[in-house]
Amino acid sequence: MSKRRTAVLISGNGSNLQALIDDFSDAEHPGTLSLVLSNRAHAFGLTRATRANIPTVVTSHKGYTSREDYDAELVRILKEHQIEWVVLAGFMRILTPIFIEAFPNRIINIHPALLPSFRGLNGPAQAIEAGVKIAGASVHLVSPEMDAGPLLIQGAVHVRADDTVDSLKKRILAVEHLILPKAARWACGGRIALHEGGVSVNLPPGDTQSIFLNSL
Repeated sequence: MSKRRTAVLISGNGSNLQALIDDFSDAEHPGTLSLVLSNRAHAFGLTRATRANIPTVVTSHKGYTSREDYDAELVRILKEHQIEWVVLAGFMRILTPIFIEAFPNRIINIHPALLPSFRGLNGPAQAIEAGVKIAGASVHLVSPEMDAGPLLIQGAVHVRADDTVDSLKKRILAVEHLILPKAARWACGGRIALHEGGVSVNLPPGDTQSIFLNSL
């Protein structure tokens, strides 16, 4: 089976992108990182991609008359590169149906909260404000409703009594670096199946769809 051509969309530092680069470097990986696309020219993730010899494209969202027009251009670029799976790794844009319908059930997103709780911006801040004792990150398939698509994997950490938003965000990010590569590997390997009740994953031996990092 040919390796699934995968694109990663970013807007910033790209630490999750780096976790993906490291995992995709495995010769046995069922996918290949074929493109990194950013809406910001100075995103450090572009440097990470260049260092790994991954093609990059910068397409600013500025200058487009609508979100739909911008998304249509993104779709054109991704189709031009024959992309099969799209990974959102800190891409700070809300996707329109134009984009989502071009890659149905083939877009995965990382969110810094245990969905369905704390959708939207600043998941760690919402967790601190709510006073929860466990927080974490989720990887899900993208649907038209924001942060509401079927869950693929979640990872959790304790919320400490002395946590700040920044300290909790840092520990959640460490969880993201573990679960996003797993979900991308499952996607490229054809292990994700949709059905009327939601989604199922044909897990490789030793894998799990939930992790708890008690040491963090």
